Amino acid sequence: MVVKDYYESVKKILDKIYQTQLNNIIKSADIITQSIANNGAVYVFGATHAGIISEELFFRAGGLMLVNPIFAPGLVTTVRPIAITSKIENLEGYGKIIIEGSGITNKDVLIVHSVSGRNSVAIEVAIEGKKIRAKLIILTSLTFSKSVKSRHSSGKRLFELDSDVVIDNCGIIGDAIVKINGLRQKTASTSTISGCFIVNSIMAQVVENLVKKNITPPVFISANIDGSTEQNQKLLEGYKDRVRYL
Repeated sequence: MVVKDYYESVKKILDKIYQTQLNNIIKSADIITQSIANNGAVYVFGATHAGIISEELFFRAGGLMLVNPIFAPGLVTTVRPIAITSKIENLEGYGKIIIEGSGITNKDVLIVHSVSGRNSVAIEVAIEGKKIRAKLIILTSLTFSKSVKSRHSSGKRLFELDSDVVIDNCGIIGDAIVKINGLRQKTASTSTISGCFIVNSIMAQVVENLVKKNITPPVFISANIDGSTEQNQKLLEGYKDRVRYL
């Protein structure tokens, strides 16, 4: 049964992430904690489906208010025709424009997510973020990325850049993982599940770190809980200079 195959495959990947990437997750959380303690914030970028982790982290129940998503025009899944995103994410020069308009500073942390790590805009966003001395965390699939060539003029893939941490999502080449007899192409991707697990793990650790530092972490309460609107607004007021999405 393919549902069981997918379940077992995802479990193996999550286990591998925990076994091999825990130190990188903890290191990332420490970097973000220090940034927040020093009046910084977190910015997250990914193109199209890689950008789902940006959506996962901001403005939601249990989420840290200081996560700013970078949604670049032409690189979100609401674009029609969607195929145009594949061309835009290799448009050199666009990554520089994205960072210039993001509001990110040298106090902040930039997370760049790309499963293949080969496309120009993600690479350029990372390069430009590092130029302004933001801390840089890369989330990618090392197995996938090492199997392909960069599409950026630098010849580098994301994991080869000057980053502070590289986190491997432990995925496979092509992302889709379930093999069905009679069909050449595998189905059922894993990168969204693994990516969301990784970034939520990082943020949960950040929250604990802040509490240990006697800093009240601004965490959203579900909008469906009575009284949450007032509580969330009060927290946002204290951090409004670092929240860019309101």
